[in-house]
Order: sequence, then structure tokens, then C-alpha cells
Amino acid sequence: MNTLTLHQAAQTLACAKDKVHATEIELAHAIEHGDLHANVKRWATEQWEGQQLPGNINRLETLIDRSELDAWQQRRAKS
Repeated sequence: MNTLTLHQAAQTLACAKDKVHATEIELAHAIEHGDLHANVKRWATEQWEGQQLPGNINRLETLIDRSELDAWQQRRAKS
């Protein structure tokens, strides 16, 4: 699979199931700060589903290319 939702990306990176939301937040921050490129879909506040992420990012409809995710992980590992 070449494209992941933000939620799928977090599930891939999280070391445990109870860490998925924390990883979603980390990914959302990276997207918001321009460190991770994604095709972002945002919630209107009245449409919100689940736990909120920074920037009202929709975790199920925001798409991250797998190569972008891998490159972001490599940059993080170096710092």
C-alpha cells in the first residue's frame, strides 16, 4: 500500500495499541509544522469524530504517502 490514512500510519508506528492516539497527535503536529507532507482533510468542529487532533485534522481521511512517512521517520532518527 503506497498511501495510508493518518490513523493507519499511526497504527504502523505505534509500539502499542494504547499509543496510537499519541502517535496520531505526533503525526498531526509534524503535518501542521510542515515536517510531514500529507493530503489533509479537516473537520468542521460540529462534525468532529473521536479524539481531536491539532488543526482539526481528520485522521481517517488525511492521506500520507508511504515514502513521505518513511522519509519523515528517517529525519527523526537522525536528530
